[in-house]
Amino acid sequence: MVAANPTRADFMEKLQKLIERYNAGSINVETFFQQLMEFTEDLQEEDKRAMREELSEEELALFDIITKPAPEMTDKEIAQVKAMCRELLETLTEEKLVLDWRKKAKAKGDVRRTWEIVFDRGLPESFDEKVYEEKCEAAFQHILMSYHGGGHSVYSSARA
Repeated sequence: MVAANPTRADFMEKLQKLIERYNAGSINVETFFQQLMEFTEDLQEEDKRAMREELSEEELALFDIITKPAPEMTDKEIAQVKAMCRELLETLTEEKLVLDWRKKAKAKGDVRRTWEIVFDRGLPESFDEKVYEEKCEAAFQHILMSYHGGGHSVYSSARA
């Protein structure tokens, strides 16, 4: 889950802390089991969130990067960001993320320019310039790490 959506790292940290507390002997087996069951329920809820948000896992990851944390947004602005995520990923996967795009300066620059154009049109006005720059960089780094080009990505196995 963390590989597909880096904003889920808190789930990994929570599990690691739970295991550490158990290994240190600060909780007993019964408490550990109960907390593990609660953790599993939280994971299952998170796993269903893409469907509730009416987004694919890829779109949800981008949406989360943009909106966690984000300025207060209206329902209309949230819908605007979701549409922007869909448009951006569709454009990138169909036209820009060619084979070895990360190794080619021109292709990489083209991806970045596409990114900035879509962000300029799609981010709500409540995102000031500093937040815009942070979100743009974080989202670009996510694409850089997650999409290898030529149709290969961390999401490829999920689609298969």
